[in-house]
Amino acid sequence: MKKYTLYFLALAFLSFTLLSCKEEPKKDELIHEHDFPKVAVNSNLNISILLDLSDRISPEKYPSPAMEFYQRDIGYLKAVAENFESHIMNKRLIKIDDKIRVFIDPEPSDKTLNQKLEALKISFDKSTVSKEAILATCIEYDSISTLIYEAAIKDDHYVGSDTWRFFKNKVNDYCIEEGYRNILVVLTDGYIYHKDTKMKEGNKTTYLTPQDVKQLGFNKPGWKEKFEQQDFGFVAANTNLNNLEVLVLGVNPDDKNPYEEDVIRAYWTKWLTDMNVKNFEIKQADLPSNMKKVIQDFILKEN
Repeated sequence: MKKYTLYFLALAFLSFTLLSCKEEPKKDELIHEHDFPKVAVNSNLNISILLDLSDRISPEKYPSPAMEFYQRDIGYLKAVAENFESHIMNKRLIKIDDKIRVFIDPEPSDKTLNQKLEALKISFDKSTVSKEAILATCIEYDSISTLIYEAAIKDDHYVGSDTWRFFKNKVNDYCIEEGYRNILVVLTDGYIYHKDTKMKEGNKTTYLTPQDVKQLGFNKPGWKEKFEQQDFGFVAANTNLNNLEVLVLGVNPDDKNPYEEDVIRAYWTKWLTDMNVKNFEIKQADLPSNMKKVIQDFILKEN
């Protein structure tokens, strides 16, 4: 009798094991590699990147011996693309539905720009994805963004960056989709200026330059009290951005004013808050190697 009991228990254990194995995902349902970090993949990502190709990227006007600012931008773009890849590589095949693209406003005089931006408009779903295509994303973003920056610098005709009007007229249509975690990465020095977008409402404006900071007296103690009490800041370009997250990278304050970074941060913080952006971060320019974790934490965190 004892023999039959042991046999029955063994048979039950085997049946349980087989049933458990059937519940495990098939190997081909996952496409992640072991060298990719395990990340939160519950959301579908819709990543947009807005490039500020104003004179801030000029190596001649704003040289940086450690690494030119346009090269830092390219490093940030590559890091964003790497994390986009990592996100997808950790998803089940059936759940993949993710997008990434780049915007420039206004566009530089580059006849091949549309072709370049089209190549950086990348999306994957379960019917189009492949490991090779995913891993090509970072390569494309590295090489093509280099061509974009080099063309803008060679042209040497900087017309500013119409960041304010992009938030007003384009961000809802271009950067926000239902069913996605919408992330806008803005590569900028933190100043906003375009010759055709100069408006003022009280003490709020659609622009901010180092000259403005100085003229407003925001280069000495007491600037913060004046900023808050007299309601300085950017004019709200939008009020319906509660489904957008914003990561601002590359803030590069005038080093002659010890308060400049805090002033820029105050302007952007108040602006993004007024536009109902619920999640945002504003980071000063640094070497791409130092910014990798910042970018990874923002893009790959569980929302």
